[in-house]
Amino acid sequence: MRTAPASALRALPFLWGALGSALAFVVIYLVFVRSYMGQVVDETAFTGADRWKGDSLAFAHAFLNALPVVSVVLACIVAVVIVLVRRNWRVFFVAVAAAALANGSTQLLKYTILSRPEKGVDAGLSNSLPSGHTTVAASAALVVFLLASPRLRPLAAVVGSLFAIAAGASTLVEQWHRPSDVIAGLLVVSFWGSLAGVVLAWIRARTVSDPPNSRLWALVCIAVVCGIGGAAALAVTYFAATNGTTHFFIAYAGGIAAIAAVGFTLAVVGNRLFRALA
Repeated sequence: MRTAPASALRALPFLWGALGSALAFVVIYLVFVRSYMGQVVDETAFTGADRWKGDSLAFAHAFLNALPVVSVVLACIVAVVIVLVRRNWRVFFVAVAAAALANGSTQLLKYTILSRPEKGVDAGLSNSLPSGHTTVAASAALVVFLLASPRLRPLAAVVGSLFAIAAGASTLVEQWHRPSDVIAGLLVVSFWGSLAGVVLAWIRARTVSDPPNSRLWALVCIAVVCGIGGAAALAVTYFAATNGTTHFFIAYAGGIAAIAAVGFTLAVVGNRLFRALA
């Protein structure tokens, strides 16, 4: 009996990652954009950000203004340094292609494919999902993560997830995006990052042993705590809305917690998926 080639077996987990990211994206869109109660919950968090942003607005404004240039410049500098040291040009081209496709698909989805039905929740704004700024930050982090050596990928995953989460949370504080927009942007990058993993699994014949400290248990714990907090806030916001009341701070804090939970979870899962690829 013939067995599957090793490259196909290595690519399979990344295919599951791409499928999971795509399904999660669809769920986010259907629940928080296409449904009435989803729009209510998302809009409550959006309004809560406006009421409770406080001193964070100045940081968010400065961060977002510098984000596109900083992301591109820092990612390019770090990427070039890594490529010159490791000489992994094929990985570089795959990583850059994944980042470009992530940003291109975000713009295509937001402005051409997806729509936001008018359900009387907001002022009839056009669709804003997924977040472009979040995609830029997360895709820049993805390039550095893919190029990093297996031993340094855990560090790249932690720093990159913090950078992407900060960018996404800042768009909420600045009133540019709702929490669902940010999470969708993270999932777009996760999808293309997983497909990049499929390509790398086929073209990179060499694998390495599982490096130490690759499980990121501290990040797992933080993601779980944020996930529980986000889910609890979502439940409170939902049931409050059905009773005709609102808890803006809880909704806002829950939106930030959900963004952090998704960002850290994707960092942990991505780190595990790529741990053996040299």
